[in-house]
Amino acid sequence: MSTARFSPFELLLLNSRSQVDTAILLLLAWVLVQRQHISEGQRRRRLAQVSAHFRHGHELGPVMQIAHQQDMQAIQLAAEIVHRECSPTRSMKVIQQAIVVAGDNGNLCHANHYILHFLADLLNITPDTLTTLYKELTGTHLEAPGDMSTQAYWRQYDPHHDERQAQQQAAAEKARADAAATAQQREHERQERRAEKQRKRQERADRKAEVRAQREKAKQEKARQAQTRREQKRQENAQRKKAHQENARQEQYRKDQHQHSRQEGARQAPTDRTARALAVLGLRPGASHSEIRRAYRKMAQLHHPDRFFSQSDQQIALASARFQRIKNAYDYLSQRGERS
Repeated sequence: MSTARFSPFELLLLNSRSQVDTAILLLLAWVLVQRQHISEGQRRRRLAQVSAHFRHGHELGPVMQIAHQQDMQAIQLAAEIVHRECSPTRSMKVIQQAIVVAGDNGNLCHANHYILHFLADLLNITPDTLTTLYKELTGTHLEAPGDMSTQAYWRQYDPHHDERQAQQQAAAEKARADAAATAQQREHERQERRAEKQRKRQERADRKAEVRAQREKAKQEKARQAQTRREQKRQENAQRKKAHQENARQEQYRKDQHQHSRQEGARQAPTDRTARALAVLGLRPGASHSEIRRAYRKMAQLHHPDRFFSQSDQQIALASARFQRIKNAYDYLSQRGERS
């Protein structure tokens, strides 16, 4: 088992050969450390003298250290052991030892005055018996203790009482001021934390609002772009439709023009061909059929290929070509005359 769970006095009790002797030793050391005007060495020698027959089996140093520390838990434990384990005879001997170490020269300090009454009550010794024992052992009378709850008592027996009271009051005022300052500081820190939390919440809300605004803006921009694309597509469709209509109109116009040209050509072609045919026969427009026949016979005689049999082949070919044109012109004019 770990020893860290036990106090120093409890460890002494665990290692002691006699726990009741160790408990009595601590109570006597408690009385000794209250005495003034004696050295630590004198305290230890006096404790060694009164405990020479004890069976505790350990050094006195740890006991004196616990007593100097005023470890009231250890002192209370020691008092419980003594109260439980000591017989009346042993109790009487313990109170006698306490009187000796408290004031063997008859000079009893105020702290030990009350400690002796505490020990007498602990050991079931009456105040009268305590007074008698004290008188027998020290030769002086044990007076009744004063009222420690009054200011007059402490002013009488403690010259530094007022100064200590003032210091305690100042310390209490300082502690209250420090506590108030600490509370104010904590309140300020709480307010700062609340303000920081509020600021962070506001920042988060602002960021969320900004994100929502950006999303809404992006949504509107997307809708605008979609509308723009639809408008562009509509315009493109309108332009394509217009271009298609224009192309159809132009195509129709070309068809109309072509048809008109064909009709004009059909109307003009006979007139032009007639004029060319008359020109081949050397006639003017408006010549009669008899004039056309006479002109043909004349031209045929002049340009018939048989007249050029003695010429070169080239001259014969040219004559044949001229004669063919003359014949074609005459045939065309004859046929046209018949239709008319």
